[in-house]
Amino acid sequence: ENGVHQVYENQHSLEINEPIVQIPTIREFYIDLDTILSISSDGPSKSFAFRRLQYLEGKFNLYVLLNEYQEVADTKAVPHRDFYNVRKVDTHVHHSACMNQKHLLRFIKSKMKKSPDEVVLFRDGKHLTLREVFESIKLTAYDLSIDTLDMHAHTDSFHRFDKFNLKYNPIGESRLRTIFLKTDNFIHGRYLAEITKEVMSDLESSKYQMVEWRISIYGRTLDEWDKLAAWVVDNKLFSPNVRWLIQIPRLYDVYKSNGNCESFDEIVVNLFQPLFEATQDPSKHPKLHIFLQRVIGFDSVDDESKTERRIYRKFPLPRDWNTPQNPPYSYWIYYLFANIASLNVWRKQRGFNTFALRPHCGEAGDTDHLAAAVLCCHSISHGLLLRKVPLLQYIFYLEQIGVAMSPLSNNALFLAYERNPFLQYFRRGLNVSLSTDDPLQFAFTKEPLIEEYAVAAQIYKLSAVDMCELAKHSVLQSGFEHDVKRKWLGEQYFLPGVSGNDMAKVNVPNIREAFRHETLQLELNMIERYTRPPAAQQQALSTQLQASDNGQLGTGGNVAAGSTVPGPPSDTRSHKSYASNSNMLGIDPANYRAGGTNYINPNQVATPQSYMQAPRSVPQDVGENSQATPGRDTGSLAFQTNNTFTGGQHMPPQPPEPASSMASQHTTTLAAGPEHRLTQAQAPPSASFAGMSVSANEPKYFPGVLASGQRRKSSVTKPTSGINVSGTTEDEHAIASSVDSLPPRSAGGGSQASSPQADMKGKKRESAASNA
Repeated sequence: ENGVHQVYENQHSLEINEPIVQIPTIREFYIDLDTILSISSDGPSKSFAFRRLQYLEGKFNLYVLLNEYQEVADTKAVPHRDFYNVRKVDTHVHHSACMNQKHLLRFIKSKMKKSPDEVVLFRDGKHLTLREVFESIKLTAYDLSIDTLDMHAHTDSFHRFDKFNLKYNPIGESRLRTIFLKTDNFIHGRYLAEITKEVMSDLESSKYQMVEWRISIYGRTLDEWDKLAAWVVDNKLFSPNVRWLIQIPRLYDVYKSNGNCESFDEIVVNLFQPLFEATQDPSKHPKLHIFLQRVIGFDSVDDESKTERRIYRKFPLPRDWNTPQNPPYSYWIYYLFANIASLNVWRKQRGFNTFALRPHCGEAGDTDHLAAAVLCCHSISHGLLLRKVPLLQYIFYLEQIGVAMSPLSNNALFLAYERNPFLQYFRRGLNVSLSTDDPLQFAFTKEPLIEEYAVAAQIYKLSAVDMCELAKHSVLQSGFEHDVKRKWLGEQYFLPGVSGNDMAKVNVPNIREAFRHETLQLELNMIERYTRPPAAQQQALSTQLQASDNGQLGTGGNVAAGSTVPGPPSDTRSHKSYASNSNMLGIDPANYRAGGTNYINPNQVATPQSYMQAPRSVPQDVGENSQATPGRDTGSLAFQTNNTFTGGQHMPPQPPEPASSMASQHTTTLAAGPEHRLTQAQAPPSASFAGMSVSANEPKYFPGVLASGQRRKSSVTKPTSGINVSGTTEDEHAIASSVDSLPPRSAGGGSQASSPQADMKGKKRESAASNA
């Protein structure tokens, strides 16, 4: 009824309206969105975020100056691995443009020579062969060339997204696009399937390059999913190097003007009802069930630079959105997020794979789009506008939200290459990766992903370590299965820092990974410290003073012989100075008079010179056997850390096997609105459906529900816990807290929101101290 499909455990749960998981309402979403936007435009907040980002960039530059040669030496010690044979994933590429121009031209010419008399089009009441189609545009196979195709995005497409869309039409003819680049045409997409297999073959021969192709579902009819699934399954478009994302164009205004829909609710139903039906009973949609095993997420696409006029003070529900105007970006994202989150709960309960939300965001248009992404998305594509909103960029860093960037694509459409913020994001520590977007429009070579890396390396002067780190980011951002990532990145890839870094597989030095992890932990600790409530501050102070009484500081102000005084908690702390003494520990002198048992001699308080000198690090082993403390053999303090990341279970128990899950006998009710409410007992479908899954029980968390403070590098690194049949889940609390990532408040719908300070807690860094 409210545009969000809900899953109920049984008929009784439906009657009392207790779904398996409580999804935040559209009202709660916009309250939290407005909160983020108001804070991101606050002057002191912007200044704070800007200075911290500048600090992070400067810190990385200093790290490179000090450790560049050590990194080179470490990578040389790794056998076999280099940039060319580490796994890299193209995390953002559209399927209809996955080939380069030369490949498409060669394919079109071969079809004109081998099958000129094949009927390929039905138009104006008659069937047309391929020969007749080209005769109608007065061209032959000999006339075709790259220039004739005219599909490359040159200077005429800069800031002209409308012209760029026309580049998808070979020779400017939409009928050729229908014949060669569409899945639903007179020949059932056979030509596109053939060229797709050729691209798959090239990828498999390269071995180390993977792709996540975006393919469109428009939401105009209920049978779109079955048609697309039949195209993939019937043409056997399966490859270990390929996974799929579903891109949803935001074209409600076009459908409304053409009479294809009456309200926005129809699009929501057309997009998600087949998925819930296939989850409830795979035998109803067998090909769709098979195809969904290869789908790893959803994307939302369109021209972001379109103006969004807010004609409503309070947005209506989808069933009431029947005006010709397109809903704003945030409205689309919320309803995608809410339905995907509800679907994921049920699919995980059934033992099926789940999906992430990874839309285009921040390429152009309003910066509000990025705030919506913070609340709802696993990762985004482009993210250029983060450079204009320091606070949101800082949040993207702290949460490690993935950003798939395409500098060559941006160079042709919205931003010149030299002005692209990619290098700045990378140095600051954002979770960025490189992707090709549209090789058909932007690439010249047979390996567009390598071309993207090569251009970036030349322009930005990236080192081999930088490129290997970007390749590792791309795998972590991707939706490939957990077992696959363990093979590519190492058995413990999901652990943070050095613990999860296997140099023998990723070719990223441990000192680089240690620097990234320690820097992030220090930022999280600093924020937790300065956002701690006053009562907690008092408790922490009393704990610190009690520790000093127990021998860390000698009585009477004398430091115990041979011991080390703990240093200031943070190098960024503003030290309050008094006229009478130096108070490095920030303790109120009124509580400690001279001569008292707790008196601290100000002349013997902690100084940088009194810190314990870190021991020299031992040589590191290479690969999975690496147990050495990260650090260079200079004894530098830069990489010696006692931090241990213990943010909950990294890999909770796997979901049940599909066959056993699907055989469970309990009633499930699917509510999809007043006219689309399905209630039936889960019939145990045949186990053969589960057997067709690539990895039906791979752990994936829901989009936008990860607690803040945990790294969002992968759809499988932080899976949510299992679901109780009683309907009370940890996912319920996580989803409610996802849209409450700033000031804590109670989320609606009966779920409890967690405190962002508690979520973002990291263990406090402790200096080593020994007693005499």
